Amino acid sequence: MEHGREDRVNVPGQHVTELVVTALRRVIRSIDMHSRFLVSNYGLTGPQLTVLRELSRGEGMSIGELTRAIHLSQATVTGILDRLEKRNMVHRQRSDRDRRRVLLTLTPRAHEILSLAPPPIQENFTFEFGKLADWEQTQILSSLQRVVGMLEAKHLDATPILTTGPMDASTEETGAFLGQPQGVTTAGSVEDQTDPRSATDTPAAGRSAAQPESHRHR
Repeated sequence: MEHGREDRVNVPGQHVTELVVTALRRVIRSIDMHSRFLVSNYGLTGPQLTVLRELSRGEGMSIGELTRAIHLSQATVTGILDRLEKRNMVHRQRSDRDRRRVLLTLTPRAHEILSLAPPPIQENFTFEFGKLADWEQTQILSSLQRVVGMLEAKHLDATPILTTGPMDASTEETGAFLGQPQGVTTAGSVEDQTDPRSATDTPAAGRSAAQPESHRHR
């Protein structure tokens, strides 16, 4: 009798644990699929896209201003800018007013890609999160901080950008990290899209990147 009572108590708890772990897995997969989609269809990583979008809001920014705006270290931002400059997406030039000041501007190619690419996945999250009441936002923050502690991840350095792989990785490095085939499609040619609802949780399915829902909130 005691054993039966114990089972009735534990089974619901086990079920909730499975649901929580499944929810975490869905978050990880969503970020992974968004990263695959960007690399495959636009030749960009999440951090590269974040940098380009920030520069499009205020062209003529300095590296320091950009660093503060997107909450990344100057070394990381410099690495991202170097890669974007080599691909003719960002141009550095001296300020006419202060020759010591280096300003960043986007090239026509960058503007073209930005007009086609979806926003970074964290922008959609921020949009939806902002709709919640203050108490709900605080509750989610508290719960997620508890989860971070349970996963023994409090010591990990992190930034408010949801992406796969190192922040300053190149497109090729991110693609390799994701298990993508070598080479990417031409920017704007959306190929091999898969509905996230039909994707299975296998490495093979992950290679067919799905267009994220965040595209709706451009």
